[in-house]
Amino acid sequence: MNSILLFDFDGTIALGDGPVLAYATQVAAALDDDHGFVDGIRETLSAADGEALDGYDAVRRAAAARGADARMLSAAYLASRAELATAAAPITAPDGLAVFLAAAAADAELVLVTNAPAIRIDQALDALGLAGLFDRIVTSAGKPAGLDVFLADLPADARVLSIGDIWHNDLAPAHARGHETALIGGFADPHATPTYRAADFATLIPQLTAWLRP
Repeated sequence: MNSILLFDFDGTIALGDGPVLAYATQVAAALDDDHGFVDGIRETLSAADGEALDGYDAVRRAAAARGADARMLSAAYLASRAELATAAAPITAPDGLAVFLAAAAADAELVLVTNAPAIRIDQALDALGLAGLFDRIVTSAGKPAGLDVFLADLPADARVLSIGDIWHNDLAPAHARGHETALIGGFADPHATPTYRAADFATLIPQLTAWLRP
């Protein structure tokens, strides 16, 4: 039986508010807002509550309320991704992730599935100390629907555990197909029913290790 570990990128293996704040800064520039917009997003991120799925969704909602359209948001997002893993959008890796991935490679296929475009993903993984540790990288995945498509193409006997910080996007499609899931941190979601839940990746390592070697 094939064992497959699926990982999300933003908020799961790439931590920190840097990329979201870079997005907010690009939106603020497009809206001619010097400080108020970004400060509001900082407050939202510190509270991590409300209806937003994550920080990016919080930026989108706040920008739409100020009249931003889809074209403006797309341009701002792409501009912010060009800053990924630079001083303008810093990121860090979870404690213990690199060591875990290196050890897990003997027992499972390791797949990164992200809605983010391929822009600076390789550079980001290098900056995180994770270069070469994933067997496959799927960008612009279109989750949640895209994750369901990805899962449907896996072998029928695949044993899957999906790991992410957004229940709706990263985990719900896997749960619906009977696979196991692990929810890390993230914005509150009353509908989330993950197999495992933890505030940070390091706390999950014993459960993931046990899953790999039942």
